[in-house]
Amino acid sequence: MFEYLKGTIEDVQPGYIVVDVNGVGYLVYTSNPYVYQVDSNEEVKVFIHQAVTDSSQLLYGFSSRELKSIFEKLLNVSGIGPKSALAIIAGNDPQSLLNAINTENVTYLTKFPGVGQKTAKQIILDLKGKLDDIAPSLFDDFTAENQPVSDDKSDNQALEDALEALSELGYSARDIKKARKALEDIEVTTTEDYLRQGLSAVTKF
Repeated sequence: MFEYLKGTIEDVQPGYIVVDVNGVGYLVYTSNPYVYQVDSNEEVKVFIHQAVTDSSQLLYGFSSRELKSIFEKLLNVSGIGPKSALAIIAGNDPQSLLNAINTENVTYLTKFPGVGQKTAKQIILDLKGKLDDIAPSLFDDFTAENQPVSDDKSDNQALEDALEALSELGYSARDIKKARKALEDIEVTTTEDYLRQGLSAVTKF
């Protein structure tokens, strides 16, 4: 099993990145690909969860060990698969996620794709009070690593890529339409920032 990959980012797409490790390209699914930047000269470390089934072997990547840990804890909840777990940790407000679990806020949790009331209650039952030890370092990493980075895409393409990333996370056409309306009203920014603000738009009350 993989613990992490250390290499360069060779491609960034709405649902995944490609990490080149000594000439081998690994396709890695991640919650927010746009925190990474294509750069063949800069080596990065991506923490990995490997999911093996009868028909596939998939890699899921995270910018920190803490995010990987939360993803794996979510996978242990009945009714949560990798795609839903990625959507849950993709949001731009990890404190709200922690608060929702600890205060048993079912309504907040059902905002995520694939999470109904039954699954939301199961998340609370399984994880309430069990993420507090991870939280401090997670929030530090989030603040440091989730700042917008410049990209060379046209303004419109940056927005379209962010909306496609929302689709890859499982959000509905209705949610994406809501995000588009919110994002078109903000000042032009990077794909990564569009995605973070889009996630905020579709999960707010």
